[in-house]
Amino acid sequence: MIDQTLREGVLAIARAAAAEILKVYDGEFAVHHKQDESPLTAADMAAHHCIVNGLARLTPDIPVLSEESAAIPVEERRGWTRSWMVDPLDGTREFVKRNGEFSVNIALIEDGVATYGVVLAPVTGTAWYGGAGLGAFRCESNGSEQAIRVRTPAASPLRIAASRSHRNERTNVFIERMGAVEPVALGSSLKFCAIADGRIDLYPRFGPTSEWDTAAAQAVLEGAGGCILDLDGRPFRYNRRDTVLNGEFIALGDTTLPWREWAAQAV
Repeated sequence: MIDQTLREGVLAIARAAAAEILKVYDGEFAVHHKQDESPLTAADMAAHHCIVNGLARLTPDIPVLSEESAAIPVEERRGWTRSWMVDPLDGTREFVKRNGEFSVNIALIEDGVATYGVVLAPVTGTAWYGGAGLGAFRCESNGSEQAIRVRTPAASPLRIAASRSHRNERTNVFIERMGAVEPVALGSSLKFCAIADGRIDLYPRFGPTSEWDTAAAQAVLEGAGGCILDLDGRPFRYNRRDTVLNGEFIALGDTTLPWREWAAQAV
């Protein structure tokens, strides 16, 4: 079980990481690129060290897999029954553009399931957290908290999240098959949070993501009554395969939407 001390401790770590990110965001910074050409800044690494060190103090017996960690052998990861899945700064491209649409993501993985997650937007200070069986909550920078739920039933026009940096032709085809829609451009895992608190209805992703991109947000979304499913209708599971890359998926608030029909047309 996840007790209150653990929940509050993770949220405090996310806020500390956000403060480190803003120190860089508010000044001049260099942008480097990894082997896959994705951007990397000092903010990514500052948040990474803040989170890893904070989790080591909070839960010294639970290992951490972070996007900015050195590669951890699959053989070692397979032995983990509990672990933290971390994206210290999701949406580095949005960070570089200075549009504010980036986030800190921390998820607890237990036997492959994202059981608790925190997603925090550094610029606004808003945090979303929760998990299946725990509920989901949105907390503003002033400390005010409210329980959140997905919008069900979804009403026309459906509000669909459209990535600012990763939209492609298959996504366009999917949207065209849906009928009346209201596209909403939003970066990073904040798209999932917008589904969780009822502002958006769904988010299709026909392109590469990694497990740390979705784990925390999946926990929040499931706590709010939604889901993230692969194109066979199965919920995502973590640290179960040789790769940390996700397959294609649909994130939904109203799980009765005919997403399979729209996805089939987009293949």
